[in-house]
Amino acid sequence: MQVKPLRENVLIKRVEEENKTAGGIILPDTAKEKPSEGIVVAAGEGPRTTEGKTLPMSVKVGDHILFSKWSGTEIKVDGVPHLIIKEGDILAIVER
Repeated sequence: MQVKPLRENVLIKRVEEENKTAGGIILPDTAKEKPSEGIVVAAGEGPRTTEGKTLPMSVKVGDHILFSKWSGTEIKVDGVPHLIIKEGDILAIVER
């Protein structure tokens, strides 16, 4: 299944964090917070102005991003959890 976000929406896949603490304690899934880092899988064409012009997106496919904790809508694409968020909920692009 392919998902193409509309306008200023972005489809991301969360990057899973390490399930071990620095001291070596393994955390169960229920004790972990959901990560607020992800990879852009697909992006819409961009937001529209009141005049109808389309503005370019700030992110592109493959970008590693940080996003607000409580943003977006969770969906499953081919059984894999993804998140659709608005471009405005993206806080930063992580450069590696």
